[in-house]
Amino acid sequence: MNEFFLESATLGVVLSLAGYFIGTAVKKKWKLPILNPLLIAIVLVVAFLAVFKVDYDAYNSSAKYLSYLLTPATVSLAIPLYQQIELLKKHAAAICIGILSGVLTSLVSVLVLAVLFRLTHEEYVTLLPKSITTAIGMGVSEELGGYAVITTAVIIITGVFGNMAAETLCRVFRIRHSISRGLAIGTASHAVGTAKAMEMGKIEGAMSSLAIVVSGLCTVAGAVAFASLL
Repeated sequence: MNEFFLESATLGVVLSLAGYFIGTAVKKKWKLPILNPLLIAIVLVVAFLAVFKVDYDAYNSSAKYLSYLLTPATVSLAIPLYQQIELLKKHAAAICIGILSGVLTSLVSVLVLAVLFRLTHEEYVTLLPKSITTAIGMGVSEELGGYAVITTAVIIITGVFGNMAAETLCRVFRIRHSISRGLAIGTASHAVGTAKAMEMGKIEGAMSSLAIVVSGLCTVAGAVAFASLL
């Protein structure tokens, strides 16, 4: 089976997309928050590779082309932001304070948990970029001496959880303002969470898109400072 993946230029892509389409169909049918299409796709792909004993490198050789779409997909999030540019200008101060608060909360929570669980420096810096998009987070982790592969997994888990829990948490904590909801989701769970924000409304999607960019830049600077604390 490894040879089959190595010889095929598209099998990994087909497998990944098939898993996602199955996840989408399952979510559409049962409409449960836990049935996240990305989570289902991950479980299905991992199960397939385990059952047929396919090495990750063999799978990735034909699935890596999907990652090429990550950057343009992230950039395209600027479109809803542009459509709400007047709203952004009107609430600029509140938006900046909200995003900075979210970034600081994320970094402090990682530091506190690292101290409580006695993580090594490498493990600690691996978790610092957990709430920013993969394209930025992997670079931050590598630069600080962390494990980029684990960072990627943590970022995905953070995004999936944010996607599943966003609406429930907003309802529980009575966060009703569209701007607040969008900023909270984007700052905490990057692009995967933003997909949920866009389902919730145009303003939520636009603010979440903005939060991805600003929180990413702030986290790059903040992670460097926090890395020296442990």
